[in-house]
Amino acid sequence: MAISANEQTLVLDSPGVSSQRWRRSFGPDLDGYSFILPAAIIMICLVVYPFCLALYYSVSDKMIGEESHLVKPLWDNFLYIVTVDEIFRQTLKNTLIFATVSVVLKMVFGMGAALLLQRAARLKRFFRGSILIPFIAPTGLTTLGWWLIFDPTYSHINWILANVWPLSLLGLGPYQWLGNPTLALLSVIFVNFWRGMPFFAITLFAGLMSIPEQLYEAADADGATTTRKFWHITLPLLRPVMAVVILFSTIFTLADFGIVFVLTRGGPMNSTHLFATYAFTVGIQNHEIGLGAAISLFLFPILLLVVIFQLRTVRKDADYGG
Repeated sequence: MAISANEQTLVLDSPGVSSQRWRRSFGPDLDGYSFILPAAIIMICLVVYPFCLALYYSVSDKMIGEESHLVKPLWDNFLYIVTVDEIFRQTLKNTLIFATVSVVLKMVFGMGAALLLQRAARLKRFFRGSILIPFIAPTGLTTLGWWLIFDPTYSHINWILANVWPLSLLGLGPYQWLGNPTLALLSVIFVNFWRGMPFFAITLFAGLMSIPEQLYEAADADGATTTRKFWHITLPLLRPVMAVVILFSTIFTLADFGIVFVLTRGGPMNSTHLFATYAFTVGIQNHEIGLGAAISLFLFPILLLVVIFQLRTVRKDADYGG
């Protein structure tokens, strides 16, 4: 039976034929694109667009309330920050010290807490839940509490140093915890460590629970000590988990804003400025959006190097495990 030209057109334009045509063009997983479309739209609106806008502002003379024009040469803002801005060099130093010390402390004490949680016999559910409180509590609220603890007049720490025996006999304090440049940097590092350590502890604890118990039993049969079991069984098997945790913690620590802004706002004498707080000060408070965007983008190559290094470590451990 012959089919007319109109009928052939209707057949070719039918939904089934169109769907097959799209599947031949984009592959068999066409339905998957519709599932990831909402996430892709959110990613473009909240990540890609702001990043591209920051790139444009970083090579412009944008000021709040004024039109922006590209600077010539395009790297002029970055050149000014690196060669002229002394506060930026101080900020770079602060950021590296802040991130390195904080991540190392969280790694060491997080591992210790994970080992204790693994061995906890009584009230283990209580301890495993309560250790997460610093991590899940609102950052602004907990940081305000630490601001009161470090307050020079009503400082709990100064009161303990002055009134609690035997510390009172040592004649320590009172200290200007947030007024002294060195103590202020140590204070914000401690608060960041206090807040982020539970993330290490719980994640490493999950890694510890996944290690087969038979390995420890075999080591006990061979007469291995607790230290040797830790170095030759626990640490090697936890390396992939540790690499991922350190990666995420480093990213969050380098981009920290709330703790420093609430406690010191970058002071005293710019001794606690990080990239995020200094970019906010220059871009929003000083109305220099172009310079603020350039400062914030300096964090991108540092994070890129950290991500590449950690991912290579994870891949190497996966290849070794395989």
